[in-house]
Amino acid sequence: MKTIAVLGSTGSVGVTTLDVVGRFSDRFRVGAMAAGRNVELMAQQVRRFGPELVSVADADAARRLKELLGGHKVEILTGLEGAAAVATYPQARLVVSAMVGALGLRPTLRAIEAGKDIAFANKEVLVVAGEVVTRAAQQNQVRLLPVDSEHNALFQCIEGRKRSAVKRVILTASGGPFRTLAAEGFEKITVADALKHPTWRMGAKITIDSATLMNKGLEVIEARWLFGLDASQISVIIHPQSIIHSMVEMIDGSVLAEMAIPDMAIPVAYALAFPERLAMDHLRPLSLAQCGTLSFEEPDLGRFPCLRLAYEALAAGGTMPACLNAANEELVAGFLAKKIRFMEIPRHIETVMGRHHGGPARSLEDVLETDSWARAATHELMAA
Repeated sequence: MKTIAVLGSTGSVGVTTLDVVGRFSDRFRVGAMAAGRNVELMAQQVRRFGPELVSVADADAARRLKELLGGHKVEILTGLEGAAAVATYPQARLVVSAMVGALGLRPTLRAIEAGKDIAFANKEVLVVAGEVVTRAAQQNQVRLLPVDSEHNALFQCIEGRKRSAVKRVILTASGGPFRTLAAEGFEKITVADALKHPTWRMGAKITIDSATLMNKGLEVIEARWLFGLDASQISVIIHPQSIIHSMVEMIDGSVLAEMAIPDMAIPVAYALAFPERLAMDHLRPLSLAQCGTLSFEEPDLGRFPCLRLAYEALAAGGTMPACLNAANEELVAGFLAKKIRFMEIPRHIETVMGRHHGGPARSLEDVLETDSWARAATHELMAA
């Protein structure tokens, strides 16, 4: 029986993780979990999975959760310290890092320092502090198991092979809801338009990132740290059907691809059970005949400049990826709140990056200082 802790239990990946745990209750148990303010859903999760420790955003959320749980016995903590306690829960062997955005950085680092293996669903942690996180993982002999469908696919293709035999990796992208939209139409995009993803069902933030292709840009930076690759070894291709989740090109010209239906339960289950596989008989099988044609196209960096900006941040290195991520998080929140337009997201990110002088990202303090500066600079732009 493997005990796990879940950071972000009420998000889309957290919900999927708990669904997998529920289907394989003879193999997994939830010892601790953290969420934000969705206490109604967390109350249901606590009653079903019986964790000993939970954490929510603040004291008000904690009071409401306690009321909803009635006499159910569970320790309730709050804030980042509460999330850190969940991440370091003594009995947990694996921590699922699924908190949205840079908020998950400190708890995930605490889990690594406590010697916990990490199932990574929070790409922003590696984008913001890839050097810090990977160094800590090496020092504490911790495994980083990717949950993102693309990186999980790369992991499956690369695992057990010599890295010297890998020429490059190819991340596939659905292209989002605006793949075929003419450039002049981007100025009229609404929040409702951007939230209509053609393939995946995800949370609001990642759905907007998919619409701008920033999600793929963040994945490029994540792949650099997960697999120790140079930017020149990481390519992106648009694949609208989302059947091939990523590919690895070997030095002899062979290309290895991982294919599956677009369901996050598959990579979640692989990360939870690694190095074993679970029988996911409840999912429909992949039928290539029903899929028909699989198509591919190069990403249009003119219509989707966020992908270009992510490559530029990776090339600049140091604290620039942290700057990119912080600006993007604030701008996506601003767009969802209808404070800015869709195309102001890449425009403001480029402006903030241009104002950032950069520097090394050797410590947590380095990246957190940049994160704070970039958020403030972004709010100034939105206010103007």
